[in-house]
Amino acid sequence: MSLISSTFQSLRAKGRKALIPYITTGDPDLDTSLAIMHGLVKAGADIIELGIPFSDPMADGPVIQRSSERALKGKTTVRGVLDVVARFRKTDKTTPVVLMGYGNPIEAMGYEKFSNACKDAGVDGVLIVDYPPEESHELTQMLKMRGIDSIFLLSPTSKDSRMADVGRVATGYIYYVSLKGVTGAASLDLEQVQAMLPRIRAHSPLPVGVGFGIRDARTAHAVAQFADAVVVGSRIVQEIENSSPGDVVGRVGRLVKEMRDAIDA
Repeated sequence: MSLISSTFQSLRAKGRKALIPYITTGDPDLDTSLAIMHGLVKAGADIIELGIPFSDPMADGPVIQRSSERALKGKTTVRGVLDVVARFRKTDKTTPVVLMGYGNPIEAMGYEKFSNACKDAGVDGVLIVDYPPEESHELTQMLKMRGIDSIFLLSPTSKDSRMADVGRVATGYIYYVSLKGVTGAASLDLEQVQAMLPRIRAHSPLPVGVGFGIRDARTAHAVAQFADAVVVGSRIVQEIENSSPGDVVGRVGRLVKEMRDAIDA
């Protein structure tokens, strides 16, 4: 059983839902990303999604776009992201880490080299935003051979045939994009999101995490009533953007703790 699966199993036994915060690695720099990761765990994160910065993040809104720009300006590479995971693993061997990014940097590195490097660093899951299931077979097989989960996205426009495709190849969990548009968009239709989850679960027994549009504790609590995991990205990245180097870890930690408490309430 993968670390991601055992984490969800443990949470389910305790009657709790997972909190999955996202940060862009290298924003504002790699050392601070590592410090933020440890702060996220201390604040109650169950799984951490680490973004691989990319020059054309087409699924992301302005907040995460700017974080990628800052990370790339600081010369963050895929190797740099993996090095942060390896350093995190020196003291935390139990919190799953998922890399989230786009296909081009992975293809430039090569699937086999990337998969081996993920295994060596201690990565538990990979989500490639612009890879549909039918174009992911080679990479998912390589990751599977190394015990690494492949996570896929579904959206409000996904048809049942696409849900079935994802249900056949996904491992770890399924990420449901809760609204049409890019990350950081404002309005979340909770009734519509709740209505989609039974359709997804009809095609897969995997936990379903809901992300995009969760910007406060109230919404995190509401989503946790029907989802297996609450994924928070843009709001955390915005907090990083608005913080100074001396207070960023503390500010992000307080924000995540607030959401943790709301989810558990």
